Amino acid sequence: MKRAVLFDTETTGFDPETGDRVIEIAALELIGDLPTGRHYHVLIDPERDVPEEASRVHGYTRADLDGKPKFADVVEEFLDFLGDDPLIAHNAPFDFRFIDAELGRVRRPPLAADRMIDTLEIARARFPGLPNSLDALCRRFSIDLSERTTHNALLDCRLLAEVYVELTGGRQRGLELAMEEGGGAAVYTLSGTRQPRFVQPTEDELAAHAAFVAKLKEPVWFVA
Repeated sequence: MKRAVLFDTETTGFDPETGDRVIEIAALELIGDLPTGRHYHVLIDPERDVPEEASRVHGYTRADLDGKPKFADVVEEFLDFLGDDPLIAHNAPFDFRFIDAELGRVRRPPLAADRMIDTLEIARARFPGLPNSLDALCRRFSIDLSERTTHNALLDCRLLAEVYVELTGGRQRGLELAMEEGGGAAVYTLSGTRQPRFVQPTEDELAAHAAFVAKLKEPVWFVA
């Protein structure tokens, strides 16, 4: 099944071109658009101050980041986790710009733009004219927001993973028709959660069915 990576960043501000830096990266692995449990998470020393207004958003101060690795120290493991798969983020151009700026500082090529999947763009197409922030989408899809007191990247990724499932078709995406060999009734099951169950009709049920079919004129499913 197809792999993708959903990711989020927290930063010191809004514009990498004026010196703002990444301070947190979180990423979740998705297989078939559902989380596998594998994730990547790191706090980063931005090598600059963290403005108070940014701290109010994500909760991190400069003291929280003292002694953390610099982006150059984690770039290899981060890119290894991303692989070559599609990259999903909410307002993805924002996160791509910041990651690309960090990659440029360590002389690495930017992320390919054709890997980008922007859940904000998907949400705006599905709910035009409505609020489509992560909070608004969680409320719309009845996703628990009780732990989201600040914009923690790892928590935001986990919430966005639930939102992404809903935006792309809901939990029924994993619904499959399963049938055991040799006939019998097919049952619908959720992939990976239940096993197909073979249903064998009783003799009385077969007799009742045969009697019913005998009353029909040229039934298409009748086999002599």
